[in-house]
Amino acid sequence: MSANQEVIRLLDKEYTVACPPEQREGLLASARQLDTKMREIRTSGKVVGSERIVVMAALNVIFELLREREGESSCSQQMHLRLQLIQDKIDAVLEKEERQLTI
Repeated sequence: MSANQEVIRLLDKEYTVACPPEQREGLLASARQLDTKMREIRTSGKVVGSERIVVMAALNVIFELLREREGESSCSQQMHLRLQLIQDKIDAVLEKEERQLTI
C-alpha cells in the first residue's frame, strides 16, 4: 500500500499530498469540499487573508461534521429506545402466554 503523490488545488494554489491509491477519491472529494467552503468564505468578504480563510473553513467543516455526528447519535439513541420498548412488549406478551399455558 504505497502512497502516490496527488495534487490538489485550494483557492487556486496547488498542494502535493501523499495518498494511498485506495483513498484518492476521498482525498479529491475532501479537497473539493474544502475549496468550495474556502471560496464561500472569501466571497463573503468578512474574512481577509488565506490563512484566516483556511482556519474559518476548517472550523466550519468540523462544526458541520460534529453536528452531523450528534444527530446520528441522537437517532441511534431514539432507535435504541424504540427497540427496547418493542422488546419489552414482546416479553410481556410471551410471559402472559406462558402463564396462560401453565394454568
